[in-house]
Amino acid sequence: MYVSDLALDDFRSFHQLVLTLEPGPTAFIGPNGQGKTNLVEAIAYLSTLSSHRAGTDAALVRRTAPGTPQPAGAVIRAKVVHGERPSVLELELIAGRANRARLNRANARPRDLLGILRTVVFAPEDLALVREQPSVRRRFLDDLAVTLRPTLAGVRAEHDKILAQRASLLKSARAARASTASMLSTLEVWDAQLAAAAARLIAARIDVVQRLRPWVADCYGRVSEGRTDARIAYRASLLAHEGADEPDPADAAAVLAAEEPLRDVPATAARLEAAMGELHAREIDRGANLVGAHRDELELFLDALPAKGFASHGEQWSLALALRLASYEMLRHDVDAYAGDGEPVLILDDVFASLDDARRRALAGIAADAQQVLLTAAVDDDVPAALAGRRFHVTRTESGSQVQP
Repeated sequence: MYVSDLALDDFRSFHQLVLTLEPGPTAFIGPNGQGKTNLVEAIAYLSTLSSHRAGTDAALVRRTAPGTPQPAGAVIRAKVVHGERPSVLELELIAGRANRARLNRANARPRDLLGILRTVVFAPEDLALVREQPSVRRRFLDDLAVTLRPTLAGVRAEHDKILAQRASLLKSARAARASTASMLSTLEVWDAQLAAAAARLIAARIDVVQRLRPWVADCYGRVSEGRTDARIAYRASLLAHEGADEPDPADAAAVLAAEEPLRDVPATAARLEAAMGELHAREIDRGANLVGAHRDELELFLDALPAKGFASHGEQWSLALALRLASYEMLRHDVDAYAGDGEPVLILDDVFASLDDARRRALAGIAADAQQVLLTAAVDDDVPAALAGRRFHVTRTESGSQVQP
């Protein structure tokens, strides 16, 4: 799988861009602020319908100088080649309105584009996977789950909608300082709906974790020269509510024994609904949802110690890198996708300058085997020799960013 053609209109710093790409490594070189990250961000956006840098689509529409007309939206177009079957994807981002999509020149829902182009992005922001709050790691798992099974995008959206509506009801009950029979009856309806959606999301996440686990261990060993064992485990708030002990991360059988029952969607939904019922009084008192997929955690360990709080800066870099490379390896070995042609495009956004020599060599060695790798760097010397290939230089002018060979 690779992107053969890319066109941008009013996306970020680009007014207009038409670019032909090839399999293998391609580097975009330019100082900070020239637009090279914007270019690879556009490709990644077509893959996930979200940005690894911006929280809202409005930030993706080009801003012009004061006093000049502002674009109403931005357009990303790309041709994606799967063997001999190219697909043309188009997404129009419209400020303040729903986005519009086209697939092979026919109108489509944006969600219909999911799964056609697979990408894995590694960027300096990925240190947040190790350092930041559980929500960052939950999003990491959910994005991978949707990449594996695009229909889960609907489940994810439904879960988030129900979660927000149930939270609103809990806040209303808290403000009223009363738990009427009518309110509790309504809450029970939301319990059932949230439990059903959360159970499907939890099962999908655990599937990702179990696929990912051996690749995380392998990739961490490669980028850290085997000094420490990296492990991952899914910690469900449901199990904590039920009083289950957390298994030793080094005990693989115990970890699987804790995770595996949660893959039974009907049983997990029933357990979640029961837990919510037991927590009604506390949830109303706090005005918040206290159990479910939204409170689960992907825990990261180095040997038996949690990475958050114990890992050094270098170990954090290695672990973040291992998570992204493991994602890449997991997806490229997903033989059910596109008859085995589901290898993702690997995007390395300005990361080589932040890595030491050992990690640079390890990353370059893995990336060199990718069907297509797109990387950005401030200067030519930041591009490893193993990734020698096509190079473009990105500069920014008054009319927008420009790309030249």
